[in-house]
Amino acid sequence: MAWFKKTKELRTDKKGKIQEGLWVKCDNCREIVYKKEIDRNLSVCPKCNYHFRISARYRLKLLVDEGSFIEFDENIVSLDPLNFNDRISYKDRLKENQKKSGLKEAVISGDALIKGCPVSLVIMDFSFMGGSMGSVVGEKVSRAAERAIEKKLPLITVTSSGGARMQEGIFSLMQMAKVAASISRLKENGILYISILCDPTFGGVTASFATIGDIIIAEPKSLIGFAGPRVIEQTIKQPLPDAFQRADLLLEHGLIDLVVDRKNLREKLAKLFELLL
Repeated sequence: MAWFKKTKELRTDKKGKIQEGLWVKCDNCREIVYKKEIDRNLSVCPKCNYHFRISARYRLKLLVDEGSFIEFDENIVSLDPLNFNDRISYKDRLKENQKKSGLKEAVISGDALIKGCPVSLVIMDFSFMGGSMGSVVGEKVSRAAERAIEKKLPLITVTSSGGARMQEGIFSLMQMAKVAASISRLKENGILYISILCDPTFGGVTASFATIGDIIIAEPKSLIGFAGPRVIEQTIKQPLPDAFQRADLLLEHGLIDLVVDRKNLREKLAKLFELLL
């Protein structure tokens, strides 16, 4: 299932209102689009090509060969080392997000085939606490890198995250160094690492494993950075361009290597494997 921002109910004729959820307002162009049309287009706006956020399970379905995914570390769950409380306790927040997303954590990982090529794969899900990186996310990324080295498989990560998970404090920030060290071992062993950045990718995820790939790919119009544009504007006291931190501008300035539409991503990965493996 894709994750959409539902519009308010819209009147159509004398018979009453359109059923709620039939229409979606695009976050980019603000046009109101028939939801089934977006579903048929792989959760991409047909008017402006904005790529909506999608669940990790749906992205997995789009990327890998059918029936090829073998999940690892699915039973690792977060603890509450700081006994953290804000509006609700961290333990309750985890339960709430597990129920909402259908996942135990903000990332799924395992081995799969992409157009017949075996890979180690990590996919983040923004619907689970904003895809934030806590101890479990860092552990699963590190283990996926270790499996890639052991099995001599390319590692593919798909990120969609607001950054480090504040409820775990320093334990979350430590994951940045941990995953970066694991990725460095890939390079030492000559293992290909491809990072795919989706909307949004921010904070400690951007500052660690998301932007140190051998090849960095982004979906069109994805928002990518460390601090958000509002924070930067307030800091430098200057207006920012409309395309600031968007994938196309980052491609122009060399931070990423490719911008690839969702419908073409699987084929593009297969082509890269053919050229580089």
